[in-house]
Amino acid sequence: MKLVIAIVHDEDAYEVIDNLNDKGFQVTKLATTGGFLKAGNTTLMIGVEKEKVEDVLEIIRNVCKTRKTVISAPSPMMGTTGVYVPSPMEITIGGATVFVLDVDRFEKV
Repeated sequence: MKLVIAIVHDEDAYEVIDNLNDKGFQVTKLATTGGFLKAGNTTLMIGVEKEKVEDVLEIIRNVCKTRKTVISAPSPMMGTTGVYVPSPMEITIGGATVFVLDVDRFEKV
């Protein structure tokens, strides 16, 4: 048995969960926050037989595509008012970070 831990963008979470459920996979959803942008993301935990890991990863790959967005980042240059002037910055969001771990024991009580 394997435990797949997938950290996905909030915008992708429900589609990933729906697609996994449609294929018979049970998912535990945790609301989490990313460290870099302090943006919302979702951590999914999926217990799966070793032979089905690639099926789970394929669903995640198909849904969690990276995309570009523009955010306002504080500029190191101060404006005439003495406050930071935000400047737009293009960043890549989306995708997924996935860990596949061995499970020594699994019980459902």
